[in-house]
Amino acid sequence: MKLSKLLLGLMVGCAALAVNAQTVIKFSHVVAVDTPKGKASEFFAKKAAELTKGKVKVEVYANSALYKDKEEMEALQMGSVQMLAPSLAKFGPLGVKEFEAFDFPFIFDDTADLHKITQGPVGASLMAKLEPKGIKGLAYWDNGFKSFSANTPIKSAADMKGKKFRIQSSKVLEEEIRSVGGIPQVMAFSEVYQALQTGVVDGTENPISNFYTQKMHEVQKHLSLTNHGYLGYAVIVNKKFWDGLPADVRGQLEQAMTESTAYANKIAQEENDAALEGVKKSGKTTVYVPTKDERLALKKAMAPVHSKMADRVGKDTLQTIYKATGFDPNAL
Repeated sequence: MKLSKLLLGLMVGCAALAVNAQTVIKFSHVVAVDTPKGKASEFFAKKAAELTKGKVKVEVYANSALYKDKEEMEALQMGSVQMLAPSLAKFGPLGVKEFEAFDFPFIFDDTADLHKITQGPVGASLMAKLEPKGIKGLAYWDNGFKSFSANTPIKSAADMKGKKFRIQSSKVLEEEIRSVGGIPQVMAFSEVYQALQTGVVDGTENPISNFYTQKMHEVQKHLSLTNHGYLGYAVIVNKKFWDGLPADVRGQLEQAMTESTAYANKIAQEENDAALEGVKKSGKTTVYVPTKDERLALKKAMAPVHSKMADRVGKDTLQTIYKATGFDPNAL
């Protein structure tokens, strides 16, 4: 009788543990908490807890707190972290080079053009290419369009000649900088401020929110609002982990991600606008808006990147994007 009661007690205890078990998702990213991605990550953590009624706890690690950006992809594939939001340029080195199409200069005129891709069938087909790598793509999050900074004014391609510009690891971005006579320098995001401060690099390209929250305006005298390229993120998870979740929990997390994506994309432009005002008010960086002719000249200078790098990302991928957005580099 005592044994039966003991077994019954153990069964009840195990059932209670199963009911109270909480799934923990470690969500790592490399930028500050107060950036669009940082805020959207925290929003997702809150929504996940709310919609799963506490079954899932999302722990967000900002500013490379767990892994440097060179290490985080391997950590995800190994399952050391379950979720990341890397920039799209990170998938080229992983072997999914089609994502580097997002790095092509001036390929998107505005956010409307961009969303034709990220919220349409082209974006979905790109995400599917990650699955053989053990990665499941959940959503695209905007950060914004990039601008060039340096310690000397940038009004034309000639102003970039001979200068060292920090870029993310991307062969397309390397060619972009070379197309205007610059010297590309691949470097981890967390190392950029010090590199600018010490003169290891002369300039960089960033959305304004990254430029401001990383305090690059303190070590860069000039910012030119070129809007020449796009920086966005793919929210990804370890596929084995994701597939192993109960279907109802997975559905709740998908809903949390849908709401978080709408939030992320809404605040991206707002944050960039606010950051630009912050840069101006600081008085440390002179902000320049290129004229229509100056921007067109820069666009023409970078147009050869499209033909030179087409084979790398796949001509079919590029043509699909061109068709959706109406961009024609040969018409420049």
